[in-house]
Amino acid sequence: MASVLHGWRAARVTPLGELHTPPRMTAVLLRLTVQVVLVASLWRGLYSHTGSTAGLTRDQAVTYAVLAVLASRLRELDQYAGRDTVLQHMHFGTIVYWYLRPLPPQRYYAVRALGEQLYGLAWALFGYVVCLAAGVVEPPGSAAVAGMFAVSMLLGQWVLYYVMLLLDQMCFFTIRNNSAMLILIFAQNLLSGVYAPLWFFPDWFITLSGFLPFQATLSVPLSIYVGRIELSDAGAQLAVQAAWVVVLALFTRWVWRRAARRVISQGG
Repeated sequence: MASVLHGWRAARVTPLGELHTPPRMTAVLLRLTVQVVLVASLWRGLYSHTGSTAGLTRDQAVTYAVLAVLASRLRELDQYAGRDTVLQHMHFGTIVYWYLRPLPPQRYYAVRALGEQLYGLAWALFGYVVCLAAGVVEPPGSAAVAGMFAVSMLLGQWVLYYVMLLLDQMCFFTIRNNSAMLILIFAQNLLSGVYAPLWFFPDWFITLSGFLPFQATLSVPLSIYVGRIELSDAGAQLAVQAAWVVVLALFTRWVWRRAARRVISQGG
């Protein structure tokens, strides 16, 4: 019972930092609205003189781009403002408290990420319903597509959790890695299809991304939603996503054990 209570408190850490600061919530709503409007306008403009590009119609492209914006909200909470990032804890020496709490560091990190993703999901669903009602995005082609998309999105967020965990685990092995973190986050967004669908990139880029876990986080579920990946091929893509979950889970578990031996920090 105590473990559940501690987990519930950890899950609320970052969301409460935003919920207790109304101006931040207003800023999030404004930023999300501006992003959706600009992205939808951009892709409609790009398709103004063509009906289909790279096998994608204008409505499919707009739907993909808007859903990518909404999906990015799932892990976009501002941990930095609450000084709750691993990078900050390592810099100030407060990472040691993660090893003194009733919850192990691995579980604390996991439940905190779960709380963030559930809170972000509420924002994403709200935005999706509004965009669907306004005709900005198209509904899924069928109930089967919607179900496959939901499963793929769940696996994609699971993969994304491990990818972000690996980025945070880097902080245990490097004293100052702000620039490396920014570069890796940019690479993750680029290779996962956040900025643009991967099929608009050169063949060598698509081939390279196929050997990395990034496209499993977002490109695959959104491609299923817009019909770029057919239902007959979706099962194989889900299997690849599940494989990445297993591989990354085992790898990050090994890194956690090594990180515990290197709890050193600048300033503590």
